[in-house]
Amino acid sequence: MRDIKRTSTQVFITGSEAFPALERAFLEARVEIHASFRIFDLRTRLRSPEGLAVGSTWFDLIVHVLRRGVALHIRITDFDPIARSALHRGTWRSIRMLHAAAELAGPAARLEAIAAMHPARTGLLIRLAFWPVVQRRMDRICRWLNRQDPATRAAAMRDMPGLARRLWQKADGTFHTRRFRVPRLYPATHHQKLAVFDRRKLYIGGLDLDERRYDTPQHDRPAAQTWHDVQVMMEGPVVAEAQNHLETFMAVTEARMDPSPQRRLLRTLSRRKRLKIWNYVPVTVAHELQQGHEALADRAQRLIYLETQFFRSLSLARRLARTARANPKLTLILILPAAPEDVAFENHFGLDVRYGEYLQARALRILRKGFGPRMFVGGAAQPRRAGRETDLDRDRLQDAPIIYIHAKVSIFDDTAAIVSSANLNGRSLRWDTEAGVYLNVPRDVEELRRRAMAHWLPMNAGAAFFDPDTAAQAWARLAMQNLNRPPEERQGFILPYDLRISEKFGQSVPVPEEMV
Repeated sequence: MRDIKRTSTQVFITGSEAFPALERAFLEARVEIHASFRIFDLRTRLRSPEGLAVGSTWFDLIVHVLRRGVALHIRITDFDPIARSALHRGTWRSIRMLHAAAELAGPAARLEAIAAMHPARTGLLIRLAFWPVVQRRMDRICRWLNRQDPATRAAAMRDMPGLARRLWQKADGTFHTRRFRVPRLYPATHHQKLAVFDRRKLYIGGLDLDERRYDTPQHDRPAAQTWHDVQVMMEGPVVAEAQNHLETFMAVTEARMDPSPQRRLLRTLSRRKRLKIWNYVPVTVAHELQQGHEALADRAQRLIYLETQFFRSLSLARRLARTARANPKLTLILILPAAPEDVAFENHFGLDVRYGEYLQARALRILRKGFGPRMFVGGAAQPRRAGRETDLDRDRLQDAPIIYIHAKVSIFDDTAAIVSSANLNGRSLRWDTEAGVYLNVPRDVEELRRRAMAHWLPMNAGAAFFDPDTAAQAWARLAMQNLNRPPEERQGFILPYDLRISEKFGQSVPVPEEMV
């Protein structure tokens, strides 16, 4: 059923388009804002003329909004304080800054700011199995803390409340691990990024708020500062569904209620199991994003176009491959980052990232068997030669600085699309809290497809690059031409994805696929 007359959709490519739109939506709100983000850093600079009229950072904007009497209800994801200590610290810094903004706004300010930890927990046996790894990580955190001056150390501990009971402080002010306390582990997170304004307008997609996530369509910056993402702003019936989700997702994940039916808002929701000593994985109670991808793939006739940070779901790969074998006219374009962020820019090589690369290489091989030459898998790089910005090698692709791809966009012919916070991996499709929208209004799908595809192509790209019957072949041909040219002579951003590197780097690990 289509809501053509009642729905409107705006598409934003990269933070340079999305951030100003988010600023304006906050400033235009009259009554209330409900939001949930993985990262929401109030130190982020303002970009829109309207935002800069009230201050220079999001802290200033929040003070202004609260002073106007707008009620702000925001959930910011909290993280495992040991496995993700920097993110845990960032969340609590944001919560502290939100409360400081409310104090500056005055006694009438209406703020509800929650650091939202997913309630899933690991059982005792799993905690014991990981105890040596956790202890080593805790020791590293203590060494980092103890290298700081006393004021910095105190500020860091103020923003890491999850570590307080796991450390003890000596008389000289240094911190040390409590050796015989087995810490809890948190296998899932709230990964969604959405906001509803006055129950009238919805902002949703893959983009959080901080300086790291700001980029321009030209991506003309060091590789580690690039960040390609897609966000949409919508009005129509889906807004009420998003409002209901924001008001209830914590109760659902805490097993206090079941998820309500939705039509246009697609979710992943899981909850904690009744705690047992061997328990590890959360229980999935809604996997609408996975179901939506499967159903729309089954209906696709000519072209499936995907942009995703990860493609690691073996079940989705098998589903797409079966669909391709059943329909010899179906083609696929898949755009991926050349390497995971922590591999490309931080040189991580632990088992978690190696397992992720193993799963992705295996998923791509499954797709290749199903689609054969009807599939193009591409990475993206800037049309310039990589200098010696870093000593790393996976922050470049074919001698050019990579463009880091974080978008979560799936388009099926000209008839349907999904824009969400979910990667195409087991974690996003089964464990983490995710939210996205199902688009089925033809003008919205066509606008999204045109803009998403044109972003990677040269300005003079012809109709063959957009025609569902010829696009995959045209993109593959352009990528090979770029591969054989010097970086500064390449057209657009597209290059072939180098599967051999992922296969060489990857390593199988006997843990659930949903871990990564």
